[in-house]
Order: sequence, then C-alpha cells, then structure tokens
Amino acid sequence: MPEVIVVGAGVTGTSTAFHLAERGARSVTVLDARHAGEGMSSRSSALVRMHYTFEPEVRLAVDSLAYFRDWPERVGRPPVFQECGFVRIVAPGEADLLRANVTMQRACGAEAEVITADDLLALEPGWRADDVVAAAYEPRAGYGDGAVAAGDFLSRAREEGVAYRPNTRVRALVESGGRIRGVRTDQGDIMADVVILATGVWTRPLLATVGTDLPIEPEYHEVAVLRDPPGAPAGRTACIDSGTRTYFRPEPGAGLLLGDFIGPRDGIDPDDFPQTPRDDSVVEMVGRAARRVPALESAGISRGVTGVYDMSPDARPMLGPVAGLEGLIVAAGFSGMGFKICPAVGRALAELTLGEQQTVDVSAFSPDRFAAGKPINPPYAYSDD
Repeated sequence: MPEVIVVGAGVTGTSTAFHLAERGARSVTVLDARHAGEGMSSRSSALVRMHYTFEPEVRLAVDSLAYFRDWPERVGRPPVFQECGFVRIVAPGEADLLRANVTMQRACGAEAEVITADDLLALEPGWRADDVVAAAYEPRAGYGDGAVAAGDFLSRAREEGVAYRPNTRVRALVESGGRIRGVRTDQGDIMADVVILATGVWTRPLLATVGTDLPIEPEYHEVAVLRDPPGAPAGRTACIDSGTRTYFRPEPGAGLLLGDFIGPRDGIDPDDFPQTPRDDSVVEMVGRAARRVPALESAGISRGVTGVYDMSPDARPMLGPVAGLEGLIVAAGFSGMGFKICPAVGRALAELTLGEQQTVDVSAFSPDRFAAGKPINPPYAYSDD
C-alpha cells in the first residue's frame, strides 16, 4: 500500500480517506488548514439529485445517492440525508433535450420521469407552471449537510487507522524529477508516495508552486434562507429552475433555501469574501424565484450564506493525475456539484490511488482535458448547463 497524503478535509477529501481505509490503506494522512468540513463544504446547499446531462456525472450521482440513503449502514453514523423530491425545469424550447436526458438517466439507474405542467401543479399546487412544457421529477432526491458528511467520513476513516492533522496549512508541493514527493506545510515537510489535492478553490495556488496551472476560477455565490410565508409552506420539493435562474429546496426549521445560478468571478478571494449576502442581491433573487413560487413574495428572510465555487471551463470537475507530475492526483473544479457526488468521487480517487478497476470510469474528467482541447460537451446540454 502506498503512503498517501490527502490535502483538504472537505467532503471530497474525507470521502477519499474513508474509501482508502475501507480498502485496507493504513498509511493515509489527511491535512487541513482548519478543521474537517469548515471550508466550502460547510457552505454547500447540499442538494442531492441525479439530473445531469453527462452520463458519467449521472452514474456518480446515482452511486452517491445509495451512500446518502444508507448512511448508517455504509458510514456508521446517524442519517445525513433528507428525501424531499426534486424537479428540473428547463428553458423554453429545451423540453426535448430534457426528455433525452431523462432517458439517459434512467438507463444509468436513476429513478426519474418526465412530468407535465399539470403533474407539477398536482405535486406543488402553489407554484406557477404556465411556462412549463415538461419537467423532470426525481421522487428519491433530497439534501444533506456538507459539514456533517465531512465529519462523518473522517471520523469513520480515523477509526480505521487514517491519521488526521488539522490546523496544518499546506504551503507548497514538494517535487523532484517530475514526481511529487510530498507537501511543505507551516509545520514542516511531510513526504508520501501519493498526494491527493482535494483543495477546491485553493488548488490553483498549490499547483503553481511546482510550475503547473489548471483553469480553475473562484466564483462567488449568495444563498438566502427564507421563512415560510404566512399560512402555508412555499413548497416541499427541491427545484432547479431555468425559468427564474434559481434553485431552491426545503430548509429544516426555517422554510426554503434559495440560491442563484451564477455569481461574479472578478476579484474573488476564497480567503477574504463577504460572509453575508447583500440585501439588494437577495431581494432581486427572491423576486425572480417568486415568479415560480408566488408565496415567496411574502416570505421573510431568516439568514444568508455565502461561498465560493471552484469553476472549471466546462463546469465539470477535474479528477485524476496531472501530466508531468507523477504521484499527484487532483480533485477540483467541481463547479458547485461536489457534495452530491462526493461518496462516489471519493471511491473513484481511492481506486485510482490503489490502481484498482474503476467502479465509475472518471477518465473523461481528466485535469488535462483542457490543454488537450477536449472539454466535456454533453450531447443534450441545456443553454445554462
């Protein structure tokens, strides 16, 4: 078994450590600048759904749902997943694309179906559906908690012998002869046979220490947690809605969690960004979402959450080795989808590390695909995919 360093104790890094431990790896050390799940994982909206336009993404999501649903049996901790169902509403003129994607998702094992506007109103009578030709529905989808999931993965891995060093900031990679030999931390150098960078928005500066670059950009996002309007909840089904360019899901004890599709990238520092959303941004976002859920016009704002996505050029993760740097595996560029696929991604990274056959082939997510001119282009992509 190789000696392995996992840099980053968010959901991806801790899932990787968990799966390495399951496979008998004992020489594994997880390093984090702070504590497990305190980075962007703690700010995740933590939606769990299968609706993607690229088949390997769907397969990762389907396999991950099994982990989330069977968390006590698989991870040995209390349940972390709440089922609420999920609806995907696409832009006008893209209903045929949606139908093709649902067919593909069902072939991958997703429990998904195409529903009509009338079906949607039967599911959520308080929503507007006059612009809906067809929508996708997943009854078994839901949401979780990023900080809890990271902590659970790590605690289980530690029970199996994985070492954990919090408050250990990695400053640089240690390279010699085209091979990564370890990491340089604020507490000294730590050597290993394999280094796995599960560092999200902090990946690019670390790669720069060995003269390598990957096209990862930070993108700032704001989320509002809304109180239920007087009289009735705004809805109990999660949704990604191209019509309003928002997504939302139930929030336990609060009402509705509401987020936006995109955010600014210029001048975003993942170590220094606003910790609360701007009032005008939230008001504008709620106004758009209210076109789908009119009751939101009278919903109060409970609190706000902000975070930074690690965006790749094709909005898909980069998973695997990097050309010219033997002994390095990268997991970054998740573009907002990290939580929902983290169980299967961690397994894939463990399989890559140990040279095992992959349960889900993640070769299409190679970090080198952009330099090779091979970004991911799904056959039935949406205009805002």
